Order: sequence, then C-alpha cells, then structure tokens
Amino acid sequence: MNTILKRYTKLVINYCLELKKGEKLLIRSTTLAEPFVRELYREALAVGGIPDAILSFREQNRLLLTMGNKEQLEYISPLYQKAIETYDAFLHIRAPFNLKEDQNVLSTNQKLRQKAMQSLLNTYFKRTGTRDLKRSLCQYPTLASAQAAEMSLEEYQEFVYGACKLMDEDPIASWVQVRHNQQRIVDKLSQHKIFRYKNEATDISFSTEGRTWINSDGQTNMPSGEVYTSPVENSVNGVIHFSYPAIYQGHEVEDVTLWVKDGYVEKWDARRGRKFLDHIFSIDGARRFGEAAIGTNYSINKLTKNILFDEKIGGTVHMAIGQSYSQAGGKNVSAVHWDMITDMTQAGQIFADEEIIYEKGQFVF
Repeated sequence: MNTILKRYTKLVINYCLELKKGEKLLIRSTTLAEPFVRELYREALAVGGIPDAILSFREQNRLLLTMGNKEQLEYISPLYQKAIETYDAFLHIRAPFNLKEDQNVLSTNQKLRQKAMQSLLNTYFKRTGTRDLKRSLCQYPTLASAQAAEMSLEEYQEFVYGACKLMDEDPIASWVQVRHNQQRIVDKLSQHKIFRYKNEATDISFSTEGRTWINSDGQTNMPSGEVYTSPVENSVNGVIHFSYPAIYQGHEVEDVTLWVKDGYVEKWDARRGRKFLDHIFSIDGARRFGEAAIGTNYSINKLTKNILFDEKIGGTVHMAIGQSYSQAGGKNVSAVHWDMITDMTQAGQIFADEEIIYEKGQFVF
C-alpha cells in the first residue's frame, strides 16, 4: 500500500498538477484519506511547493445543512476562498464516509448554501478554465465507495489504482500516451460543427461552432479517458435517454429521459427519482446543457456509481445539465453540473456533419 500511494502521489503532484517550486497547493479531502494526504504533503514539500490541507470529518456538511442558520450557511472558509482566488493548484480527493450523508437535508438550506458559494464557484470555473488554477480530482478508496460499486474494499482498491495506471511500469508515460491517442479524436471532432448522438432511445443533436473539444488526459481528472466540449447553448434539440443510473448529491435516478428544444429541457421523466429531477430543474441554469462528451477509457468497463469513473467508460456518451466549461467556450452558468450517461455499444451512432464517425461504441475513422 505504501508503494502504491507513493506512485499515486508522484503521478498527482508531478503529472496532474505539475507543481513547481514556490507554488501554493490546497489539498481538500476527508480524514479517511489522511495516509494519502500525508504522502502528497511530503511530495509537495520535496518539489518546493507550499501545501495546505482541509480535511472534513464524518457528516460535517450534513450538520451544517441541517443545523445551520442563514449566517452559518453563507459562511465560507477564508482558507478555501483564498485558495480558489489566489493559489496555484487545487487537489480534491474523494474519500467519502457515506455517499448518502446529505440525501435528506432541507432543500431550502441546500439552495441557500449553493447561492452563497456561487460567486466562488464562478471564480473556480474561470481560473481552472485557463489553468491559472491547476486543478485535479482523484479518488481515495473507502468502504462507502466500494459498497456502492458492489466490491470488497480490496477489490475496489485494485480497481481504482488500476484505472489510474499505477500498476504500469511508468504511470506518467502511460498517461502521456493516452493524451497522444485521444488527440487524434479531438483533431477529427474539431473539423466538424454539428453532432448527433443516436441509439435505440436517443436522437439528439447540437452545434459546437465556436466551441473547443477538450482532450481529458488525466490532468484535471485522475483517472480520465474522455473527450468533451460545451455545446452551443440554444443548439441542443431532440430526446436523450440515459441508460445508466444518474447519481447526484447522494440521490440515484434511473432511466432518465429528457426532451429538449432549442437548448432548453422542456420535459423530463424517470422510472425512479422523478421528484429529485423536479427539484434540480428548479435551479437556475439547470435546464440547459453544459457538456457533451464521449467516454474513451475501455479499461473502465463496469459501473461503480461514481461519475469520476463511470463517465469515462469506453462505449458510452454523456451529457451534463447545468454549468458549462469556459475552456470549451461554454456560457451557461449554474450551481448544478450533473453528468448523465448512456450506453452506445448496442446500436449507438455518432454523426459529425452527417458523417458517421462512431458505431456501437467505437470510433470508425
């Protein structure tokens, strides 16, 4: 375990964040990730960085959302605010105690908290979009995540570390190769303007004119393996059905279908979780799309109910309602960014300016 964590640490500090001497880094996670945070702190010091850490404890956010008054809900940690506004690097490590801790809190308190955080969230997206703030998101295996993935903790550890290519002889070289392989896809997509995702239950189109396709090569997410963009906001039309469970804020919604006209979600349905969808679509900006993407990581081949991994599954596409990516040229603003995934391996096709470029989960160019 110590060897794996050291390899993980070197990958994150030296490849994902490219931390340099004198750069300030904030590490944010839970106390469960303390062994990993300790190694990251050590490596950050070794390269000359200036690290800080914020570690939350069990049900900390739930306590705030259930007991907090207006003043408390609007309070933002000065360290967190300073880091988002001025630091050079930010690492968020997912290490949950309980994936459903916040599921039954008051929606009014959630909305108040989201509103208070919105300005800082806008700064976060602006700075990470230009890499003025070098940001990475990764996973530390915990029992809660293992249970959600229906694995033992040992199995889940092997899954996470394998997905991050930590078993490879040179993990950094492996991710550089991913970057190279995906650039070919990005170059092709960038030559086209109108895209259409189609399968048995989906037929949706969108424009990317003036937008940029991004090569997600493991720097901003570890692991990665996707290409994505932000579609022109009023260009999305059609219907999309998400065959994978959609999970957000501890809520699981199944068989989501969205009907879209001129970029606006006019109608929605779900076999389970419709009430939660109603709540999300009441939030400003949530009824427009912030992302359209294609998963390219064929070594991630099972659902874990963790979007960090599931959205990368090779043979899937996903779209996100809500906040756009400024680095892709997106303009939609929302407190929500919810990725939803659909399988394309059975009868899926992607058209680029009416040219078929993808069939049954594979690119065909």
